[in-house]
Amino acid sequence: MAAVGAAEVAQAVSRQLSCLQQPDCGRAARLRALEAIRAEVLGRQLSEAVVQEVFGAELLRQLARCVAGDAAERCRELALQLLSHGVSHSGQLGEALPVLLPLLAQRLCQPQGFEPSEELRLGLVQLLSLLLLRCGASVAPYLNDVIRILQTTLLDSYAEVRRESCRSAVACAQAMPEHFHMQSESLIKPLMQTISHQHYRVRVDVIQATGAVIQFGNGKSVDDVLSHLAQRFFDDIPKVRHAVTTVIGEWLLNLRDRYSYFHKLIPLLLGSFTDEIPENTKLAWTYWEKIGLQWEKENEDDLKDKMDFTVLPSHYPRGVTRPGLGCRELVSRNLSKILPGLSHDMTDWVESTRIKASQLLYTLLLHAEDHITQHMELLLRTLYQACLDEESNVVKNCVKAAELIGTFVSPKVSLRLITSAFEKTPKPSCIMVLTAVIRGSPKEILQPHLTDLGNLLSKDGVCQRSEEVFYMEQLLCCVQALIEVCQEDCKQISLQLMKVLVTIMAIPSSQHLKEKVEETMSSLAEVQQLDGFVSLYQQHIIQLMEWVSVSCDSWTCYSPEILQLDVIATHSGHVIGEALNNFILILKTCLQPNKDPQMRLKLFTVLSQLLQKASETVNSQGLFPSYLEIVIKDILAPNLQWHAGRTAAAIRTTAVSCLWALIHCEMLSPEEVLKVKDGLMPQIIAAMDEDSKITRLMACRIVDVLLKVCGRQFEEDKFTSTYTEVLKRLDDASSDVRLAAAHTLTNWFKCLKDSDVKSAMEGHIEFLYQELLIHLDDPDQNIQNAVLEVLKEGSSLYPELLVKEIEAVAHKHHTPAYCNQLLHHIQSAKESAL
Repeated sequence: MAAVGAAEVAQAVSRQLSCLQQPDCGRAARLRALEAIRAEVLGRQLSEAVVQEVFGAELLRQLARCVAGDAAERCRELALQLLSHGVSHSGQLGEALPVLLPLLAQRLCQPQGFEPSEELRLGLVQLLSLLLLRCGASVAPYLNDVIRILQTTLLDSYAEVRRESCRSAVACAQAMPEHFHMQSESLIKPLMQTISHQHYRVRVDVIQATGAVIQFGNGKSVDDVLSHLAQRFFDDIPKVRHAVTTVIGEWLLNLRDRYSYFHKLIPLLLGSFTDEIPENTKLAWTYWEKIGLQWEKENEDDLKDKMDFTVLPSHYPRGVTRPGLGCRELVSRNLSKILPGLSHDMTDWVESTRIKASQLLYTLLLHAEDHITQHMELLLRTLYQACLDEESNVVKNCVKAAELIGTFVSPKVSLRLITSAFEKTPKPSCIMVLTAVIRGSPKEILQPHLTDLGNLLSKDGVCQRSEEVFYMEQLLCCVQALIEVCQEDCKQISLQLMKVLVTIMAIPSSQHLKEKVEETMSSLAEVQQLDGFVSLYQQHIIQLMEWVSVSCDSWTCYSPEILQLDVIATHSGHVIGEALNNFILILKTCLQPNKDPQMRLKLFTVLSQLLQKASETVNSQGLFPSYLEIVIKDILAPNLQWHAGRTAAAIRTTAVSCLWALIHCEMLSPEEVLKVKDGLMPQIIAAMDEDSKITRLMACRIVDVLLKVCGRQFEEDKFTSTYTEVLKRLDDASSDVRLAAAHTLTNWFKCLKDSDVKSAMEGHIEFLYQELLIHLDDPDQNIQNAVLEVLKEGSSLYPELLVKEIEAVAHKHHTPAYCNQLLHHIQSAKESAL
């Protein structure tokens, strides 16, 4: 039956062949003949033997001729379908290769006879793939043609042709590896030109083809493709990244020269560990475990001791699975070759490259473990630079990597190298790396180095190096890390850490950190079983005061110690009252008139703040009164002297405020007032004429108190000089000052009433009556009432004199009611006296 079938089909095909062989056969006739042949061959279920008999040499030649030169695209298409059917269903293709491969080269390689139809070019490449799969090594004599075809079709404008060309390249590599390796390099260039194609499926196929071409070809081409494959790890399409991970994994397992390329391929595979798609990550880990196990078996003799005596490190990152021995050894032995290139990538201008490199650095260090030690200098240089990166993910990964240095490297090595960087100009990144190393280190290993760390951080060149906010933040994080890791061991460096924290709080630009600094102080107190950060100040207040006062004689307004003193004095609460000896000595030294005016202004501001709550600060222990004489005579009085300039005026204002605070909180007793009145009175009187409203107001209030306490002991000249200046304040622009002046004059009259100089002051009192009556017309009613009270108080001295003055001006007053009240008050006083 098969023979009969073959004969019938052959006879039917031969009739159509004769038509195709005629030179004058028209297009329509050729088309009918080809369709008839297709109906005979494709329309029946023919066995392989029948197909092979039907597709004899003559039919192959005629079909090839149609494909090669027929002007009608439909005819070429039918002929190509028939050829593909014949190749796929025929058992022996020895006669077909000499016919078909030259045909494919003609139609697919420019310039002569190039096939214009995209679909037909795709069919031709599919036919090539079919021949390679069916014929295998038999295609070897035509390898040059195959390579020439693929070099062209891999760059075809039609994406599907490129994809099929990739499959053909794989088939070619697998079909004849012993011949292919000599020509494989010819395909690398077109493959790499296509690897970044806009269609992701093309990219996937190119990556797979590249893997096969190098696997079965010349391994030296690895160098030519690595950079291109590395870029595909940044591809937006997960399938592309999956394909490149597979190729790299296969090379590491099966490439003949893989040992020569471990240092180049390992970073690429490990880079997939951080892929955002779990499937890709799992694939990379699976390959890596296989690679590690294979390498262990291949090097079993070298690893025998390590395999027999493997011990898990006592301190290992939590939640992290330790890689196998083979994996760890592979990284350790190749790290010296990998790190320089990785260090360069960490500073690449492309953000994604830097992120990938920082992720890879962590993975490598996790594998290298204590082998990190021999690469510390390069690692630290890289981390110092990368930790300043603008991209937060890079910094985050670098910090994680630095923590592994703390985990695996002895502090004797790591801290020595890191602290040597501080001897130059320490950058924020140096502190950031040190912080990470501390966080990664076990408590018991850090303990012997705590004193050195504390001394390092508290050095002026480190904690006072910069006022940059970022620098201060990193310094604070470093202190927090020490407290978190070392806990109660921090007691031995408690003073040094306090110095650092005080310095951070003192920097004006880091005020937003104040709450965090207080929390850190509280943590430091807690690990020492102290009750809050105030107790911490109590423990170190004397040492802190000695620390800031070392150079106080040479302070300027730019000295950081002023800000540190401000923090210690105002932040320590009641504790500052225990260090008055040091505190007052600093003030006495720095508040002399010959010192920097701006500095004095800052210190007076601090003192003024403390005196406003003296019982809770400087006088918390009740010891401040014993220093009052020094404060007034050696500190306040010299600074009340008039000097030109706005800063000098501001200093006088703060000095007057401090004096008022002393008097107002009644810390200055009457006895003390008597002691200092002669020295202070001239400056206070002069202060009533200052430009500052606050100074004038405070001065009036201070004179008022001085009159109350010791006004009866005043001499005539004191009474005179006092009332003249106070009277001027009734013309002050500020109603508050005018009210204070009126109140002061009331007390002046009270003092003069019982004084021996009353009779000598009659002329002055008459003048004062005249001036006060004028001020009854003040536009502010409160002032009018206050002046009225002054006159009522003063009327008891010389009532007739006052009546005379009232009568002289009564007709001029806009407010005669006040004059009437005053006259009525005088009359009532007379009657009471009688």
